Amino acid sequence: MSTHQPPQAAAPASGTGTPDARQLRTILIAVSVALMAVIASVSGLNVAQTQMAVEFGASQNTVLWIINIYTLSLAALLLPLGAIGDRVGRKPMLITGLTVFGAASVVAGVAPSAGVMIAARVAAGVSAAMIMPITLAVITSTFPAEQRGKAIGVWTGVAGGGGVLGMFLSALLVDVADWRRLFVLPVVLVVVALVMTLKSVPNSRQDAAHSFDTTGASLSAAAVIGLIFVLQEGPERGWTAPVTLTSLAVGVLAAVGFVAWELRRREAALLDVRLFRERGLAGGSITLLVVFGVQAGIAVVLFPFFQAVLGWSGLLSTVAMMPMAVMMMLASGLAPRMAARVGARSTMAVGVALAMLGLVLMAVFVSVDGGYLSVLAGLLAMGVGMGLSMTPSTEAITNSLPRAEQGVASALNDVTREFGTALGVALLGALLSAGYRRAIDDRLDGIPEEAADTAREGVANAVETAPGSGAHSQDLVHAAQQSFVDGWQQAMWAGVAVMGVLLVHIALRGPKGPAPATSDDPETAAADVVG
Repeated sequence: MSTHQPPQAAAPASGTGTPDARQLRTILIAVSVALMAVIASVSGLNVAQTQMAVEFGASQNTVLWIINIYTLSLAALLLPLGAIGDRVGRKPMLITGLTVFGAASVVAGVAPSAGVMIAARVAAGVSAAMIMPITLAVITSTFPAEQRGKAIGVWTGVAGGGGVLGMFLSALLVDVADWRRLFVLPVVLVVVALVMTLKSVPNSRQDAAHSFDTTGASLSAAAVIGLIFVLQEGPERGWTAPVTLTSLAVGVLAAVGFVAWELRRREAALLDVRLFRERGLAGGSITLLVVFGVQAGIAVVLFPFFQAVLGWSGLLSTVAMMPMAVMMMLASGLAPRMAARVGARSTMAVGVALAMLGLVLMAVFVSVDGGYLSVLAGLLAMGVGMGLSMTPSTEAITNSLPRAEQGVASALNDVTREFGTALGVALLGALLSAGYRRAIDDRLDGIPEEAADTAREGVANAVETAPGSGAHSQDLVHAAQQSFVDGWQQAMWAGVAVMGVLLVHIALRGPKGPAPATSDDPETAAADVVG
């Protein structure tokens, strides 16, 4: 297996050569719309938790399962389904995924019970795992080298900012209509993507020389399920709960078994883990893990600040996140040009440094009285920094695997993002909660015991119980808001420390030079069959 050859462009299905500029633009729009449907569904249901609990008569734990089971099934099957897509054909896999995803979204929209909703979300997660890696694999196997970086920049912009945009549209639908209308958006996106895919996306597949790595696929799925379950359920169930520790043990053992098995399979492996010795794959993966972790953690911190501290609605809170998402998407498009001029490592370093600056600004200037303006500069810097760092990181990962395995490369990129998101939510959320509890304990003197106990559970709980505390109402709200800011600062400084370590790593071990812009060599594409 070649470990240094960048992916080469595939010919279109017609066999007449590289797609022209118009077809490439249509292909990029098609896969971006498909990706948006998947990304929007990750965060969309977060804004409808209360409505689902009431309509289904479901507990908070059941509602969280409705939300989290989608991410869990998506992450678990990314690598296996990405590899299968390489073998059976990327276009058929994308069409199948879009069809199942659309059907699952329709079922979820009319689900009569929580059980049916969970089943629909599982089906949506599985089909999303068919879609997400293929969207990037289509880009890396279709676009010529000189245009690939720009296309990946668009893809990373959608992947990074699509979640916030999806949440905004979902919150708008919940406010002006009904929570079930949330599923109209992914269905519409799927229909558009499906029509464009059938018409314009070329097919390509790997002419596999080895049997499918079923053992490796099973171990990878078990590892991902075990570890992400820990990150999702640990804060809710407790980090030392038997189910949490059991899941951790399963995840770690499966991960170790996966590495050992893949080293044994070598060229026949699902993922050649030896490639992580290379700077591109290791540096790109670590950067995406940290950047997406911090981004997800920031969202966990921001929404309570907007809603419980500033008193904003869910829709307005989502709108407040849009500047960061817009800057992220714009910077993702500019990153390839910057990487071509100064190199991928320098571009990634500048991006991480700007993201770290954003965290510093939010840690230093956040205040109750300052409101939104006290965090806006930090949000803008974060958005630019993440956009600049994500695109070259993604390209470094896809360039580290040969063209025939771009489904696996794309899946690895996506798994890294999912792990980072789960890790960021768990860790920064835990730091925020711990900092809040420590800070508010010193501010509850004189507050009635029952109200004080409720306030310790979180800032939203404190604001809700404050009217029942009589003359102490304003003091309790003020204490909770100030304590939240203290917890916020603790979480932000932890993020700064993590980003600082990442910056040093990139400076010393980041990808060398700019993203490759070599001409396509037909000989290196021999492993792919165009259909």
